[in-house]
Amino acid sequence: MKSDRELSLKLLVVLSKSHKIIMDHAVKDMKKYGLSTSEFTVLELLYHKGQFPLQQIGDKILVTSGSITYNIDKLEKKGLLKRVPCPDDRRVTYAAITEAGQALFDQIFPEHADVIESLMKGLSAEEKKTTITLLKKLGKSAKKTV
Repeated sequence: MKSDRELSLKLLVVLSKSHKIIMDHAVKDMKKYGLSTSEFTVLELLYHKGQFPLQQIGDKILVTSGSITYNIDKLEKKGLLKRVPCPDDRRVTYAAITEAGQALFDQIFPEHADVIESLMKGLSAEEKKTTITLLKKLGKSAKKTV
């Protein structure tokens, strides 16, 4: 019977391998639309959540603030998003998806979602719910440890 330590190490390996395989496929799909992973995830955030403070985007999609500025600039040059000043606080600037960005995501997101669904088909709906719950629990616990 494996010790808790051995199981913890095995879990890390299995999580890492699964994450790499799934992300490799997801990134390949994102790039086929001419967008970097960061550009895609910024647009996806804005597509689903609406305009969002620039200062908070990095935390939401797990990208550094310097990288966010670079990607916001690139997306703005492509005409896919725009900066919108906050009317109540001059220190805050929002990123908002443009009509062109909205139209692009209306076209590509359903196909991307199909790719993600196919990557997760190894689990039933119930197993997905359980996995989500367990991974959230693991993440919260690990965050407290650090």
